[in-house]
Amino acid sequence: MKGRIIFLLEEPSMKELLDRLIPRLLPGLEMNVHFQCVPHKGKTDLNRSIPKKLMGWKEPDVRFVVLEDNDNRPCDSVKQQLQELVTASGRSDTLVRLVCQELESWYIGDLKALAEVFGDPELDTARIQKRYAVPDEWRKPSIELERLIPAFQKGSGARLMGAALGQYENLSHSFNVFVSALSRIAQDMGYNHA
Repeated sequence: MKGRIIFLLEEPSMKELLDRLIPRLLPGLEMNVHFQCVPHKGKTDLNRSIPKKLMGWKEPDVRFVVLEDNDNRPCDSVKQQLQELVTASGRSDTLVRLVCQELESWYIGDLKALAEVFGDPELDTARIQKRYAVPDEWRKPSIELERLIPAFQKGSGARLMGAALGQYENLSHSFNVFVSALSRIAQDMGYNHA
């Protein structure tokens, strides 16, 4: 693979997840060799950082991915705002993706992984599956996750889910769109896992 993928992320928990998830989804991609996750301290910090990082990053053959929670805002306008920041930097090949609505919707989209990671088979019952059949539509999936798993913590939860997410079917459309786009970028950069 030629070059690296640089992820500009809204928060540290996204980094915790992706550092573990990406090498599992795309075997052979190594953290800090083939990809790097750059967390920020929320949306405002990320939005201020995008133009600076995109214009200032001088490493050759780098592709950027911007990833931010949607948080129940209008998807089109949020994506357009982020795209305008990207366009102003001159890096038109930067990919912008939104997590609908929060990172936790990716977790409740994969109840099998959630049950496995937290050692609770009750998390993957027919009743729970029916309730969370469309995880991206939950306004506050983080609150739902705390109801399911009272001891859930953002950072440690992201680390644990990074080791399990993606090995089963995920009902989160935003997760599947992200994974598909990531696979295309890696292939465009010469990643050819047999």
